[in-house]
Amino acid sequence: MPTPSLIDKLRILLPHWQTHNRGHAAEFATWAATARTEGAEPLAVLLERAAAHLTETDAVLRQAAIEIGAPADAHAHPHDHPHPHHAAHEGGLP
Repeated sequence: MPTPSLIDKLRILLPHWQTHNRGHAAEFATWAATARTEGAEPLAVLLERAAAHLTETDAVLRQAAIEIGAPADAHAHPHDHPHPHHAAHEGGLP
C-alpha cells in the first residue's frame, strides 16, 4: 500500500483542525461568559479574544482546504480516536 502524500494527509487534517478549533472557540466563549458573570471582565475579554483568533484561524484553514481540494466545512476525519488533551476538559465546563 503506498504511503499517503502530504496533500492526502492534509485533506484529512485540515477539516479535522477546523472542527477542533471551532470546539475550542465555543469552549472559550462559554468560559468568557462565566468569567463575566463572576465579575472577571478582563479575563472574559481575553477569552473572547482567544475565541476570535481561533475563528480567524478557521477561515485560513478553510482557504487551505479549498486550495488542496479538501472539504472546506466538513469533518472528513472520523472522530473515533482519543484526544488525550480533551480529558482535561471533560466535565470541566461551567
